[in-house]
Amino acid sequence: MKATEFGRAVRRWRDRASPEAAGLPGGGHRRAAGLRREELAMLAGISVDYVTRLEQGRASNPSASVVEALARALRLSGTERAHLFRLAGLAPPGPETVSAYVTPSVQRMLDRLAGTPVAVYDASWTLLIANPPYAALMGDPSGWGGGRPNAVRRHFLGPGTRARHTPESLRAFETALVADLRATAGRYPADRRLRRLIAELYAGSRRFAELWDSGAVGHHEAGRKTIDHPHVGPLTLDCDVLTVAGSDLRVVVYTAEPGTEDAERLALLTVLGTQSLTG
Repeated sequence: MKATEFGRAVRRWRDRASPEAAGLPGGGHRRAAGLRREELAMLAGISVDYVTRLEQGRASNPSASVVEALARALRLSGTERAHLFRLAGLAPPGPETVSAYVTPSVQRMLDRLAGTPVAVYDASWTLLIANPPYAALMGDPSGWGGGRPNAVRRHFLGPGTRARHTPESLRAFETALVADLRATAGRYPADRRLRRLIAELYAGSRRFAELWDSGAVGHHEAGRKTIDHPHVGPLTLDCDVLTVAGSDLRVVVYTAEPGTEDAERLALLTVLGTQSLTG
């Protein structure tokens, strides 16, 4: 019964969601005003077959990450998202855990910034959304290593970032990452996923363990970064980290000064990156 109710809810909200509201091009011949199954699958990062089986009640016990991805793709409100979790037989994430809920208003903001590299992270620096220009600039998140893409894991245990650092800026960046994660752990002591991430980092990176044990204090600041891109060369960009009011979401935005060579390279990268991701 739960599987059937879950599937009916997903289908009902899919029919309600317009392509334009989901950041997809509208128009063309469509049998219904809502999202196609293929579109929902793409937005949620799951297979079309799995969406079909969920809607038909032939797949039960979807994971919390799948439910979260569907809620995000369908632009559900907080109340609707909680209801979908309950239909899946899961407890909705509470205030004691790091929230992965991206509000529809933040989603709309990303839609409006389609030509600007933008990503949304949760309080543990786990990546929730990266638009195509961000992926083109910083690399495909699926290649960051580990399970769910995480910026702290990527730096200390994975391939690292494309951002160029001096010894001083590297120390400041690492200190800010570790201090920020410690502050998050203090706010969410019951979050088991966060505890596993910290244990993984502590065991796998001597530098992380050193900074964690030292009680390093720091914070992220807006600043200019040089990104060494393998195809278009170096880009010096402004990087702003914005916090969404009422949540611990971090919105990372990269912009270039208009009229500069960096702006031209970023525009080229955005076009080429978008084509490669959608072609």
